[in-house]
Amino acid sequence: MEFTIGGRLEVRITPADVGKRVSVRRRTNSGGTGVEFTDVVGVLTSWNDGVMAITRRSGESVHIVESSLVAGKVVPAAPARRRGPAVSFEELAAVTARAWQPVENETLGDWRLRAAGGFTRRANSALPLGDPGLPLGEALGRVRRWYEERGLPAYVQTATGAEGTQELLCAELEGHGWRREVSAEVRIAALAPVGDREAEVSAVRLTREPDAAWLARYQRFSTPGPHVLRVLGSGPSVWFATVPGSGDAPDAIGRCVVDGRWAGFMAVEVAPEQRRRGLATAVMAALAGRALDEGASAAWLQVEEDNEGARALYDGMGFAGHHRYHHYRSA
Repeated sequence: MEFTIGGRLEVRITPADVGKRVSVRRRTNSGGTGVEFTDVVGVLTSWNDGVMAITRRSGESVHIVESSLVAGKVVPAAPARRRGPAVSFEELAAVTARAWQPVENETLGDWRLRAAGGFTRRANSALPLGDPGLPLGEALGRVRRWYEERGLPAYVQTATGAEGTQELLCAELEGHGWRREVSAEVRIAALAPVGDREAEVSAVRLTREPDAAWLARYQRFSTPGPHVLRVLGSGPSVWFATVPGSGDAPDAIGRCVVDGRWAGFMAVEVAPEQRRRGLATAVMAALAGRALDEGASAAWLQVEEDNEGARALYDGMGFAGHHRYHHYRSA
């Protein structure tokens, strides 16, 4: 990254650039071995009392003392994508929300308060897709009370890392005492290559509803109830994949929601003793084939940052990161 003009390093950002994506270089403590520098790229979320905060694509917030800056500039709002379908954050956020709908839903301005008996954070968190219609402190108080009335912890789901995401809101939540608990990456890909993968798709059974065997393999099915089935069955066109096993639980399962041009993949799970046999690939390919039949052309999925096995599988299928989402919990 180039910071120089005429060979000189220059700081070309000011507090007026809060909310913009920036790239900065700062001096770091070298432990007596000479001057060292560190580069930070992200959204400038605050600059107060000689300290700036920059939120990286990962959601991590970095605080930098102004006096340590040696260079800085504003950079494009989002890096150019090398692969994957073109899509805005706003479109993808709406698609992912439709694929995992809550049992109870209430609006707060442009925010959606979602509850489903505590089944997953995604279905039990506030989704801020605009202005809540109140000052943020008041809006967060309303969110807390709404979830308290339902005996649930208060969460707000945010996103970072793409044009139009919510780095400023993340910083404001932290300023109000909310803490980030879980982060995941939203990835996208062309759908046809997923459906064209070489796999034993003939072993995969597709149904419109999850049966008892499918639920027996699903690791999140720890609190049975109608709210779980309501969430799993939500979405424009929902499909469940099963690879039968010799026991009560299948060898592999998966879920796909087809929504216009998009196919979203969730709950792809394989029995531990059956891993590395290509079953996850078969499940994905079978679901992708059905989504292609319904006219979809693009794919998305969500993967938690510490799930290395899934990340490697999706890398091989051509999925690329689009943005990250985070769940902030009220203190």
